[in-house]
Amino acid sequence: MIQLMKKITEAGWFQHTITGVILLAAVVVGLETYPDIVKAHYDLLHFLNQAILIIFIAEIAFKMIALFPRPLDFFKDPWNVFDFIIVAAALMPIDSQYVTVLRLARLLRVLRLVRAVPRLQVLVGALIKSIPSMGYVAILLFLMFYIYAVAATFLFGTNDPHHFRELPISFVSLFRAVTLEDWTDLMYIQMYGCANYGYVGSQVEALCTNSQPMPVVGAAFFISFVLLGTMIFLNLFVGVILAGMDEAQAEQEDEARRAHIEEGGITLADELNELNRELKEVTDKLHSIQRHVSQKQKLADAPMLKK
Repeated sequence: MIQLMKKITEAGWFQHTITGVILLAAVVVGLETYPDIVKAHYDLLHFLNQAILIIFIAEIAFKMIALFPRPLDFFKDPWNVFDFIIVAAALMPIDSQYVTVLRLARLLRVLRLVRAVPRLQVLVGALIKSIPSMGYVAILLFLMFYIYAVAATFLFGTNDPHHFRELPISFVSLFRAVTLEDWTDLMYIQMYGCANYGYVGSQVEALCTNSQPMPVVGAAFFISFVLLGTMIFLNLFVGVILAGMDEAQAEQEDEARRAHIEEGGITLADELNELNRELKEVTDKLHSIQRHVSQKQKLADAPMLKK
């Protein structure tokens, strides 16, 4: 029985079936956002939800049985814990008045695609490993936002009270600028003054009581902010994530190699033989380069010997 469950859970068709069920769960959750479809096909959708839940429960049961006599080893894998929490959330006793919570719990099933696709696991692992480094970059980004927000409130609060009247509003306006969402409008209001750009004919025209054009300061402020925030700091986040991705992928390859060794697929002697083979290839390449350099040196010295 245990060996049978182990073969089933490790079989490719089993993994593909679970992936298909996850995709079906995603479709069912999407259909439940249409009230007309829910009203017309409520029984079918309810049956599919129950069937999906039963399949997920059976999957967890099969995996735990395959690990007998230590079924609790199932929870040593963080991804297994993730799957268990998603299934457990759907089993919570929820009254009809909290049906939205139940639907959100069902929505979590879609996240199981991360478990089903190994490459997605690498991406998630990279994001998790990048959190500490991203935290430091986020601190630098917050300091930059704070300095610019305070400066913007002092410089542009009178001219543009709609966007820079108070510090919290300045933060929101600068976030809009760093996402490049009409950031030039914010800049032009400061360059030309609220009486000449942005406020005229709008619902906030009454707020423009003290127009102060600042062409040089406005342009320098927003161009420098966009360059720092978008071109430098956000690219730092990308660089940190890429570094974490390389690290996560290397760890995944090491784990796969260790698992293969534990299963008896590769012995220590095989590993040493592989290292010796790679070392021999590198040595042969070095000898080939040395011979090539030596031949070139002889050809270069030949005319001098004739003289």
